[in-house]
Amino acid sequence: MTFATNVVHDLGYAGVTLMIVMSQVVIVPGTEATMMFAGFNVDTHNLTLIGIIIAGVLGDVIGASVCYAIGYFGLHEVLARPGSPVHIDERKIELTHRWFERYGAPVVAVSRLIPVFRSAPPYAAGIARMPFPRFVAMATLGSAVWITGWGLVGDAVGSQWTQLKHHLDYVDYAVVAVVVLALAWWAVRVLRNRRAQAA
Repeated sequence: MTFATNVVHDLGYAGVTLMIVMSQVVIVPGTEATMMFAGFNVDTHNLTLIGIIIAGVLGDVIGASVCYAIGYFGLHEVLARPGSPVHIDERKIELTHRWFERYGAPVVAVSRLIPVFRSAPPYAAGIARMPFPRFVAMATLGSAVWITGWGLVGDAVGSQWTQLKHHLDYVDYAVVAVVVLALAWWAVRVLRNRRAQAA
C-alpha cells in the first residue's frame, strides 16, 4: 500500500492510471485503496476529482482489456499447463464461457461493481469471444460507477487518510507473503514435474 501511495503522490494522474492497471492484471494493490488515496489528494488540492476519475476509469478499462486479450488469444491455455505458476481448471473456463453465452454483455458491467470478483470476468469475456467494442462499452460503464464511488469516498475522508493508511499498510505484508508462497508453490511444482519426467 505504501508503494501505491508513493506512486500516486509522485506521478499524479499517471500514477493513478498505472496503479489501477496493476490492480486489474495482478489484483494488488486494489482499486479501492488507490482511489481513496487519490481522493485524499483532491482534498489537499493536489489533484482534481474529475481528473482522478478520468485517470482511474482509463486505468481500469486498460487493465480489463489486458485481461480480455489474455483470454481472447488463448493465453489462459498456457496457464493451464502443468508446471505453470498459475493453474486454471479447463472445466471452470467452459462453465464461464456458457455463463457469458447465457447472460450476455451486461454481465461485464455488473461484475465491475463486485469487489474481488470484478477482475475475473474480463478473462472470461475474451475466452467467450465477446466483441471487443461491446466489452469496452460495458466495462467502461461499470468502471465509471465503481471508480467514481471510491474517488468520492477518498475525497470525503480527506484528512483521515493518514489513520486509514496506517491500517492499510498491513496489506503490503499480506501481498509479500502471498507472492512468496506462490513462488515457493511454483518451484515445488516444477521440481516435481521434472522428477516425474526423468522417471
